[in-house]
Amino acid sequence: MPTIRLQNATRRTPLRIATTALLAAGALLASATIAGCGRNASAAESRSEVPIRKVTDEIRGEEVAKLVAPPAVPAPITRDYATKVIVNLEVVEKTMRLADSVEYTMWTFGGQVPGTFIRVREGDLVELHLKNAANSTMPHNIDLHAVTGPGGGAKSSLTLPGHESVFTFTALNPGLYVYHCATSPVPMHMANGMYGMILVEPKGGLPKVDREFYVMQSEFYTKGKYGEHGLQAFDMDKGIDEKPTYVVFNGAVGALTGDHALQANVGERVRIFFGDAGPNLVSSFHVIGEIFDNVYQEGGSVATQHNVGTTLVPAGGSAIVEFGVEKPGDLILVDHAIFRAFNKGTLGMIHVSGEDNPKVFASVKTGVPGMKGE
Repeated sequence: MPTIRLQNATRRTPLRIATTALLAAGALLASATIAGCGRNASAAESRSEVPIRKVTDEIRGEEVAKLVAPPAVPAPITRDYATKVIVNLEVVEKTMRLADSVEYTMWTFGGQVPGTFIRVREGDLVELHLKNAANSTMPHNIDLHAVTGPGGGAKSSLTLPGHESVFTFTALNPGLYVYHCATSPVPMHMANGMYGMILVEPKGGLPKVDREFYVMQSEFYTKGKYGEHGLQAFDMDKGIDEKPTYVVFNGAVGALTGDHALQANVGERVRIFFGDAGPNLVSSFHVIGEIFDNVYQEGGSVATQHNVGTTLVPAGGSAIVEFGVEKPGDLILVDHAIFRAFNKGTLGMIHVSGEDNPKVFASVKTGVPGMKGE
């Protein structure tokens, strides 16, 4: 019998052997798939599904949002109920400082780059009024990444110069979100300064800190080279090639240095609401001389990482970072894509005052005679 089976097997053609093997493999795959589907179904049943958010909060009263210019942030929300929040934003086109002896015609929300910071509470009904100044040269609108609805409000808010648009939305998802103009050509409107941030505080609020700051990174694409004096024009080709002339914090080179440096004291806890307007580049946000105790990655409402040195922030995205201040001196804010920091403008500073503690850090000896270590 074994000889007969061997002879029969040897008479099979290569095609018949391949077909038999394929059918056997198919049968095994089918049985494995069926078993796997059973396991996947069981696993799916055991997982909680992503909730469909519903407007369930009762709206009590109304208030007008207090909007402040960067790097300041409106005070934390203390109420424990949802309300109607009226947000008044005006688009203003104006010539502003981009760097020393360099000017640029910015398109702004609220006359600032970045635009004024909006702070609401989860569940609030937001009534947004967008005005476009009469002397504007373009129609404008607003797309808020915090909006659940088509276009983030962009279509409903298209506004001609001298006119006003109004729309409402419920702040369903807590977190830190970018807003920007989405009028065609969208990249041009964003590259000219049309962006800002909106915080939707979770119902329970954020942990208490001593200081909060609003910092936003963005790019400018100018016809002239970096530092070239005078009023600069927008260069679309540089934008398409993703080769910015300037990469800055809060709208200009040096906006957070010198007399404009952020201020803190030893022993305080600091929170930075950080955004990346792009329109092209990812940011590698780092504070030289500090470590982030908490990072709310991508602007979410929960601290997902701790003890972080540098955090990635995508274009059109955000992050919330928190840290304690233990040592006096100057903390340096940078995009750690380091040529941008030292050659294109992403440099900022937090000046920390207070009593020194050499146990935290102390310079023992420097390699340069006469130079004091810090």
